[in-house]
Amino acid sequence: MKRSIRTIILDDHELVRKGLRALLDQESDVLIVGEAGTCAQALAIARRLHPQLVLLDMKLPDVSGIEACRRLLAEMPQLRILVLTSYAEEATVAAAIRGGAHGYVLKDVKPDDLIRAIRTVAGGRCYLDPRITQQTFRWIRTSASSGGNIQGLSQLSPQERLIMPLLAQGRTNKEIATQLGLSDKTIKNYLANIYDKLGVNRRTEAVAWYMKELPLSPSI
Repeated sequence: MKRSIRTIILDDHELVRKGLRALLDQESDVLIVGEAGTCAQALAIARRLHPQLVLLDMKLPDVSGIEACRRLLAEMPQLRILVLTSYAEEATVAAAIRGGAHGYVLKDVKPDDLIRAIRTVAGGRCYLDPRITQQTFRWIRTSASSGGNIQGLSQLSPQERLIMPLLAQGRTNKEIATQLGLSDKTIKNYLANIYDKLGVNRRTEAVAWYMKELPLSPSI
């Protein structure tokens, strides 16, 4: 298989970078074109080697991971950013997504799930670590029942709000139906209503909208 996902690993710990390279070098469709310990180094490499994706840690010595995301995308708007970090706080996740990140994964992720996340983000879709998605799911459920402010999500019904984090997790209609105790047909109808309310035509557009609408400081 052609190594089509040209990737830069941006992490300030060399041991982490080497471990990720060793893991990803085993995948026939992932090519590590460079490693960087700072945003400045990553920018220099990206300008020369034109990667498709950057694996980005949130803690860097020169700028924050959020600022690194902004700077990379400012120069290369087509670049895909997958955050790989140990920070699971909802505010950090939301800030990273608002900064332009296309995916967010925790560092203790299983290798197979990391590969799945890389392929999902490189393929033009969005990805949230399932554990982060579950936190958001609980927050939405609590906010919906208490009448709290859910920003742009307020235009959706409570059931539709519960579907959104599952979409971001990459669940199929059948999996969402099982999670919520509904039928596949009901989920399909809910999705049609969601697309209509959001003014989108497909699943990926709905997920992108949802990730941008994540609150900066939700309360669970």
